[in-house]
Amino acid sequence: MTTKPAPAPPPTSPSAPGAAVADAAVAATAADAEDPTIYYPSCDGEPMAATDAQRRPLVDTSEALLIYYTDRDDVYVSADLFIYYKINRPQFNVAPDVFVVFGVGSHPRDSYFVWREGKAPDFVLEIASTGTQGKDAVAKRAIYAAMGVTEYWRFDPTGRYIRQWLVGEVLNAQGEYEPLDVSESGGILRGYSRALGLDLCVREGGELRLYDPVSQQWLPTLREETVARQAAEERAQTAEEYARTEAAARQTAEERARTEAAARQTAEARIQALENLLRAQGIAPPNGI
Repeated sequence: MTTKPAPAPPPTSPSAPGAAVADAAVAATAADAEDPTIYYPSCDGEPMAATDAQRRPLVDTSEALLIYYTDRDDVYVSADLFIYYKINRPQFNVAPDVFVVFGVGSHPRDSYFVWREGKAPDFVLEIASTGTQGKDAVAKRAIYAAMGVTEYWRFDPTGRYIRQWLVGEVLNAQGEYEPLDVSESGGILRGYSRALGLDLCVREGGELRLYDPVSQQWLPTLREETVARQAAEERAQTAEEYARTEAAARQTAEERARTEAAARQTAEARIQALENLLRAQGIAPPNGI
């Protein structure tokens, strides 16, 4: 993720995650009043991701979650969006690579304000890079803990900075993070997110994917969803064309049957007329006429 302006100062020791940033990370109290003249920037002009190794899991994960929660109007999913967590202090901001909040509206936002929404994110994912992995592991970890982010996950798409590629932590009753189990099975590194009800998995080649243990299906990425939708549309179009062809053939057969029935009725009428003519002349019609 990109480096954001004026982050809160890091703690002196990773063992005390909230100590140095607690004041900066606490949301507004009832006595705080928001100053309407203060400007909160919604962007810093920097790219969303420094490298393709960061961009791919950021986009795939955020889009997969957007698709997964598309029918939920009380779930907000975003990526690389400013979160402001200190009222009237715009310098206290952070921009997670991916985050999810339950119990708030799903509408688009320019930025996320903890004191306006009434809660911090439930899930945060940071994707490590050369310029961010140190802050992700220390300063941001402390900010998220003090802010009250329930789950904090870190993923290294290269394996250079996080030895086992994926780390998950959950906030305990003391406001400190404790590790979630991440283990390998069948060649897939897997950790369960209680916040999402999904598995975060690292597949062969360092590919980060989300898996639904209930439906036992991988969450599709936007590319996969697009391909599947196009295939479904093509199948529907083929079915419609087949139905039209079948309808036209059925109509042709019905018209041929009506034509044959009319011809048969005409022939029967002619035969009947000939029989009547023969009888009128005292001649018995031969068999078969």
